[in-house]
Amino acid sequence: MSDPIVTLVTAAAFPELDSDEAGLPDALRERGIEPRIAVWNDPSVDWSNAGTVVVRSVRDYAPNRLEFIEWAKSVPRLLNPASVIEWNTDKHYLKELAKCGMPTIDTMWLEPSQNLSRHQVHTRMPAYGDFVIKPAISSGGRGTGRYTSTDGTSRMNAISDAIHHLEKGRTVMVQRYHQEVDHSGEISLIYLNGLPSYIVKKEPMLHPRFRGGNTVQEEIAHSKQATEDEWRWGERIRKALHSYIKDTSGRDEQLLFNRVDIVRGGPNDEEEFYVMEISLIDGSLYLSADESNLEKFADAIAVRAFW
Repeated sequence: MSDPIVTLVTAAAFPELDSDEAGLPDALRERGIEPRIAVWNDPSVDWSNAGTVVVRSVRDYAPNRLEFIEWAKSVPRLLNPASVIEWNTDKHYLKELAKCGMPTIDTMWLEPSQNLSRHQVHTRMPAYGDFVIKPAISSGGRGTGRYTSTDGTSRMNAISDAIHHLEKGRTVMVQRYHQEVDHSGEISLIYLNGLPSYIVKKEPMLHPRFRGGNTVQEEIAHSKQATEDEWRWGERIRKALHSYIKDTSGRDEQLLFNRVDIVRGGPNDEEEFYVMEISLIDGSLYLSADESNLEKFADAIAVRAFW
């Protein structure tokens, strides 16, 4: 009997996966799996013969979203499922989480269809404090920037960047910068096959003059022990996510991986935490933050490959 095949999907810019995942093929071989690596939009790949297909370093899906979704729907055994991937490619999903009662960062959504003037964009920026602008469809932190509302130059740059995205047909998210990120960092809870697996703490990335540009932004993450509160918050989010999946698709889906990014609420906040993002596509799983993380992810893939 031949070994089951697992194809790890990447982008042309990462032909051998990114550095955080470099050890994954060997870890899969150790578990009796034949690992392959393939670029998602490579026309020479026969996806019907790719075995279990695991989406990983597809950092280029955002500018090619429709093509990427079409590809995902054509792959027989894709993890995570194509319907979930389609939903997660557009950060409008944060609106759906908010409707489910999840505490999310207050967001002003600027839509290309609104045909906003420069003055109208200006009036939609916060009047005080720092804020963040990013496109609703993006990967790897591209196009994200942090700005200061009371600094004339910074505010002008924010307006120009927002208009740039809008003119490209991109929805723009305007969010107040949550200062608690600077104090306690951002937390990522990792679920594998639906079960809580491990947690990392990420160092603040958006310094006051941060401008993401068109390059993938590297995150610095450290393994940590989860507190009871953090897993409790994560479980609340996980349940809401799966309830939403079931309500919209008619059935629940067991996700191979699910990364939930949260930040603690500040001392004057009504909420204990806020959801920053849920990553079900190419978000880093911080496999190199702790040697056991890679083993856990390989085990999770093996469970699905031998089903």
